Amino acid sequence: MPERDQPSTGELELTVARRGGVSHARHQFHRGALRILRPIHLDGSGQVCYTVVNPGGAFLGADHYRMDITVKEKASLLLTTQSATKVYRTPQGPATQDVRLVLGPGAILENIPDQLIIYRDGSYRQTTRVIMHPGASLVSAEVITPGWSPDGERFRYQELRLRTEVRVGDAHASRIFAIDQLRLEPGVDALDGVGQLEGHSHIGQLLVVDWRVDTELVDVVSGLCVQSGLRAGVSSIGITTDDGVRGLVVRSLGHRTEDVVHLHESVTNHVRHLWRGQGPLALRKY
Repeated sequence: MPERDQPSTGELELTVARRGGVSHARHQFHRGALRILRPIHLDGSGQVCYTVVNPGGAFLGADHYRMDITVKEKASLLLTTQSATKVYRTPQGPATQDVRLVLGPGAILENIPDQLIIYRDGSYRQTTRVIMHPGASLVSAEVITPGWSPDGERFRYQELRLRTEVRVGDAHASRIFAIDQLRLEPGVDALDGVGQLEGHSHIGQLLVVDWRVDTELVDVVSGLCVQSGLRAGVSSIGITTDDGVRGLVVRSLGHRTEDVVHLHESVTNHVRHLWRGQGPLALRKY
């Protein structure tokens, strides 16, 4: 686990292991404005679901959050949040969050948080670092939407930066598989313009990394993008090497959170059934 010598606004550590066919928490630690609710098992697969809670209700200026999630060999974790992550005015500096996800051999992690809402004069930077075994499976989603502004304009926040780095290997030796970056600065670029959001307000990103990703799956996901009614598409990602890991990313633009979430759930449910015979997500939020 990382050192705890620099206190943050909120810190959370969770290690999930498998025992007797059921996943459970082997290690938990929290401090400050992050908590997790009691675990639940939503189906008979042995997968455990944990819900992250921010009792403070929002990210403010110069807040710093840290999450460290480890899924051990053959364990399965569905990680979600209790509500949307809200970023308000940040005059003291950007709110930041560092997320570290570690997946062991045969581990499964589905990271499905609620939407990120950035309000007027807010600035937010998030870095996600993934280290996964070649035999692990990752699904990770993001939905971003601008918050309400008194003047009715949609993009009044200052900055949004999301950086995701996926490495394949373990904590001792790993290689870069993919790096994904999203940077939006409404004060610099006209987000409604061509090549930006083009009149849309909501952004969706869904990352799937698994050795079973293939062209047939990409074709199916492409069809789901068309059916969604969103401006959406899918691309293969990653550096191909002998370990066989493959990945895809779904990007979408829309006008409603539930539409983007529905697309993400459609893709996630397809791979759950295809790879594990597991039933659909049952978070019951939308």
